[in-house]
Amino acid sequence: MLHNHNLDKVQLRRELLQARTALPLTEWQEKSNSICTLLVNSDILAPAKTILAYFSFRTEPDLSPLYFDCNYHWGFPRCKGKTMSWHIWKPGDLLKTGAYGISEPDSNARTIEPNEVDLILVPCVACDYRGYRLGYGGGYYDRMLSQPQWESIPTIGIVFEFAYLPQIPIETWDKPLQNICTENKLVRAG
Repeated sequence: MLHNHNLDKVQLRRELLQARTALPLTEWQEKSNSICTLLVNSDILAPAKTILAYFSFRTEPDLSPLYFDCNYHWGFPRCKGKTMSWHIWKPGDLLKTGAYGISEPDSNARTIEPNEVDLILVPCVACDYRGYRLGYGGGYYDRMLSQPQWESIPTIGIVFEFAYLPQIPIETWDKPLQNICTENKLVRAG
């Protein structure tokens, strides 16, 4: 049974990534901009000071217009081995290409500790209505979000509407996200 379950996950990931890659560029940009607008107007983002985000990869929703807002400190991940460290980055700062071909802040960029973080914008391949996410299978966010120092920090899963699903296969260790933002709505999960 477990085997099929994992196969479902692999299959679902593949199908959704293909669907995302197939989005016409203008539509991808429009949907991404709608997500940015919803986030900017939300009462979740407004009070935050330090926000962890991501650089769009493999046609993930592009949140980069937000990163020019200097009312916030923006943090981005560097992946090393099995862990992610988070670093302050602002437009104009150096970027490196990391292990997975994803842009990362320079290793000298200031590290962000969990107690400084007000909000985490989490990239997802898919999310379900309960807030469970399907990632790329690396487990970086699962490991991080299950640690006590990260557990209480608000999260928003960022996903296009077609990948916001009633239910996705989950593992016992999966931690649901608190909120989900698509190009159509920002909702509390659960």
